[in-house]
Order: sequence, then structure tokens, then C-alpha cells
Amino acid sequence: YHNQKMCRYMQHTRHFFKLLCRHFSKRTKQIKGSAEPEKLPIFEYPVASETDRRLYAWGLAETGALGVSEPKTSRKSFSSVVTHPTRIGFGEKYTVGDVSCGYGFTLFAVRDKNSKLFGTGINTDSQLGYQEQRKDGALECLTYPAPIALPLAEPATNVVSITSGRAHSIVLTDREGAFTIGNNSYGQCGRPINKKEIYGGSKALPFAIPNLGNEQITAVHCGQDHSLFLNKSGKVFSCGWGADGQTGLGHYRNEHVPTQVLGDIASEHITKVAGIADCVLAINDKGEVFGWGNSEYGQLSQGSGAQQINTPRHLPFCRTFGRIVDIATGGSFCGIVNDQGEVFVWGFGILGKGPEIEHSFMPTPIPPVLFGKNEYNPNVFVTSINCGLSHFVALTNHGDVYTWGRNRHACLGLGHYNNQFFPFKVAIGARAVKVSCGIDHNVVLCKPHL
Repeated sequence: YHNQKMCRYMQHTRHFFKLLCRHFSKRTKQIKGSAEPEKLPIFEYPVASETDRRLYAWGLAETGALGVSEPKTSRKSFSSVVTHPTRIGFGEKYTVGDVSCGYGFTLFAVRDKNSKLFGTGINTDSQLGYQEQRKDGALECLTYPAPIALPLAEPATNVVSITSGRAHSIVLTDREGAFTIGNNSYGQCGRPINKKEIYGGSKALPFAIPNLGNEQITAVHCGQDHSLFLNKSGKVFSCGWGADGQTGLGHYRNEHVPTQVLGDIASEHITKVAGIADCVLAINDKGEVFGWGNSEYGQLSQGSGAQQINTPRHLPFCRTFGRIVDIATGGSFCGIVNDQGEVFVWGFGILGKGPEIEHSFMPTPIPPVLFGKNEYNPNVFVTSINCGLSHFVALTNHGDVYTWGRNRHACLGLGHYNNQFFPFKVAIGARAVKVSCGIDHNVVLCKPHL
């Protein structure tokens, strides 16, 4: 019996030993296999071309001006305010060459054989052209860019520049002059005023202005309810609302015919004009600054007390800052940039000098360190400045965007609703090449980093 028990024990032991050997043999194979390098997936990303662009927007989205709501998307995904830069999908489908923000609407100039101009946002005055809906009538608000018809004679004509005011816009082409769209209550579209004209749902085509002074129009700019044009010789023409002298025509009446602006700029070659509201700045080819229009906060009066200036005057106090390369005006303040990339501001409001300084009669500098210049980045400088009614936006040579001012509807793009008293960098994952300011939203045209 004892021998039988021992035999059974030996059989069990041999069986267990075989199982154990098999187990370790499999484990050894697994360990050897795991030492082999894993084949990781390879991803290839296309490198951006020189012409690639990206669009980012922020601020009040309720008007549709940001164009971030794709057609047929759920209403639940819609946000009335966008507090930080958000990419506009429209910019991935078309080659966008220029962008312009109006009062609650935005225009996009694109390179496309079928449509040259798109718009989104408020359309109560047909500032986005006639946009037909399914039933009879016209759309008064668009949440995504739609094409705007232009009466172009040549298909090869392209839109080179666009600018927008409160309820009108100007479109500049490379071959067929300028076209005006929208409200003409004050003659800002450069055509006769019809007091009985109904602008909402109008099927009227954009009004053509082929040239001015028998010369090609080279630049256009919209104020709140007035328009400014530059021709090839650097002469300025204006039309529209003139109650604050913003047309610069020597009177305070409305004017529907684009008329040459004289005064101190009569013999000057003007290279740029600026003014989102009713105060206008201009610079000539020597980098000198001129101004006219509203001066309620001393922007142009140099302490004289004049609140409206209806004729352009030279602003000699800007000479002390060197050659001026860019200008901007808001609702109550002004900003300039010199050829050293330094920023100077004056007027009334949040000027970027801290919470204690809200009024200055003379241009005062903003420290360059606030725009990223320091001992580690000594070559940073500001290249352009822009204004909304109550906020500033500056661009640097590195493509960075800085904002400051009143943060109406989060128009500063800083992720919050607080006012910003110093320039603060906006987080955008691309290199900015142009920014356009509305009253409560901004759109930036960018180049991708890669």
C-alpha cells in the first residue's frame, strides 16, 4: 500500500513538473517577444504654405458677427459671448485676404471665382446685401458667412480691401474702383440721399465709385456714419455725416458726393486715414500727423478748447515722437506708433497707463516692456495699432496681439469680463497679420505657425 502511494505521488510530481516547465517556457517566449521594439504609428502633418491663413474671433456672438456657428448646428452649442479667441471654420474653406468688423457684423474678402465677398451678423440695413430666406423677405441676421453679390464687370476683378462703419461698408477692388453697401441716410455711401428709402431687405446692388479726382482709389475707410477715400496722389475725399466736422469739408452738414478734403492736407500726400467713430487722424508720406472731427476730450484741440474741428489741421506735438507709421482713434482717445515701434496714447478712457490715468491732452508713451520687450527679447516692437470705441488692440513684429481698455462683452479676448488697464497678451495659436475692431467684437487674420 505504501509503495502504491509513493508511485501515485511520483506521478503527480512528474505531471506538475511538466506543467511548470510549459508555463516557464511560454513566459520566456513572452518576455523575449516584449523586448522587440514596438511599431508606433507614424503621423505626417502638412506644412503650411505662405498663403495659408487662419481666422480667430471673440466678443459678442449674439449678433452673429463672429460667424462661428456652422449651419444646421444645434442651438444648444450656441454661445452669446465668446471670451477668448475662437477659430472660425469659414477661414478653412476659403482663402481670406482681408476682414472688416462693423457694428455687429463682419465682412470677409476672399479669393474665389464664384464669390469675392462674404458677410455675417446684423443685416437690418442690407449692409450684408440682400439675403433671401425660405419664405418671402430678407434675413436681418446671419450667424454664418454668406456671399454678398457685387456688380463686377470682369470675373478677374478681386477685392483688395474692405472697411465697415455702423451700418455701411466700402469694398475696394483692384480693377473696378470702390463699391458701397448699406445705409445711406447721411450720404455715407456716396450717392444721393432718399429720405423715403427703406434699407432693410433692399435688393439694390452696391453703388459703384469708379475713381476720384480722375485717379484710381487706393484706400478706403469707414467712420461711424461717414466715409473716407484716398486716391493715387494721396488726396483725401469724404462724404456722409458731418455734424462733428468728421468729413473735414469746412462745414458741419451732411454730404453725399465724395468731395476732396483740404485744410492742412491740401498739398500733402496722405498715406492713411483712421477713425472708427467721428474723430479722424491722417498721416502723410513724411510720417506727420493731421486731425479733424470730434475733439470733446482734447484729442485735437491742443488745449484750445475747440470741441469740433471741421478742417484738417497739422498736429505738431506728434513731431517730438519721430516718424509716425500707424494711427488709430476710438470714441474718445487716439493712439499712434512711431518707426521705433513705440506706442503713444492720449484722450479720455482706459489708455493703458493704469487705473489712475484716464485723461491726457498730449500723447504719452506706453512702456515697451508691456508689449514683451525685455533683455531676453530686445527686438520686439509694435507694428500697428487699432481701436474699437472703447478698447485698443496692438500687433507686434512677432505676430502677437495685445489688448486693453473697456472689456465690453469680453471684446478684449482675455477669457474674462474685467476691464484691462495695461496691455495684455491675447492667447492665439497663430501669428497675427491683421486685426479688425468692432465695437464689441474683434476678428484677427493669422498665419499658422507650422
